[in-house]
Amino acid sequence: MKETSHLRTENLTVSYGGAEALKNINVEIPEKQITAIIGPSGCGKSTLLKSFNRLLEENDGVKISGRVLVDGADIYSDSEDITCIRKKMGLLSQRPYPLPMSIYDNIAFGPRIHGMKKKAGLDRLVEKYLSLAGLWDEVKDRLNEPASRLSIGQQQRLCLARGLAVEPEIILADEPTSALDPKSSQKIEEEFKKLKSDYTIIIVTHILRQARRLADYVLFIYLGELIEHGPSRQIFESPREQVTREYIQGVIS
Repeated sequence: MKETSHLRTENLTVSYGGAEALKNINVEIPEKQITAIIGPSGCGKSTLLKSFNRLLEENDGVKISGRVLVDGADIYSDSEDITCIRKKMGLLSQRPYPLPMSIYDNIAFGPRIHGMKKKAGLDRLVEKYLSLAGLWDEVKDRLNEPASRLSIGQQQRLCLARGLAVEPEIILADEPTSALDPKSSQKIEEEFKKLKSDYTIIIVTHILRQARRLADYVLFIYLGELIEHGPSRQIFESPREQVTREYIQGVIS
């Protein structure tokens, strides 16, 4: 069965102050799978991820050419609404950044912005998305407490729930377990595996063991170039390119 995709790049090139961080990237991201972007530090992994929801534009001196298409529409077109684009993309950063408000209000924040006002509806959404992030049972009796009182692992799952509450199509995760202890990392990985049946998940990771555990599809980026991409087993067990083999074997890092 042919894989489907609703996100792809065409000749995507990104420069910072004249230096190319990404060079002519052409790739389709499989729908409702976990795609891992791997490669050495500074090779362009996070730049590629942030190109998918136009976060790169917040940096000075950035030049972007080529196209990023979601459902066939170029998100960099002047006619596209950046708010709608970001609503389609839930972002989970390296470190959790809960809003300075209660656990409940962190989840209700996005739905309120998008017009939901009734408490009964918000209550249902808060429970639904905290449950999807595997956090409901841990916090259901303390929803009015400040989110800052949660452990860092719980805060990361709260941020995942907050991202899901705006009902995105795609979850972008930029090294989402790098600041977490092993147990919290495992919980995040478990939630991703559950969520992929309903969401396209794209994760940047420098941990090859994590990519092996999680990924259905892998992109290998090296010095700003997409060296190869394909199903996880093919990339890890029989990569086509010598530089990919050397990275996976630890010859280059």
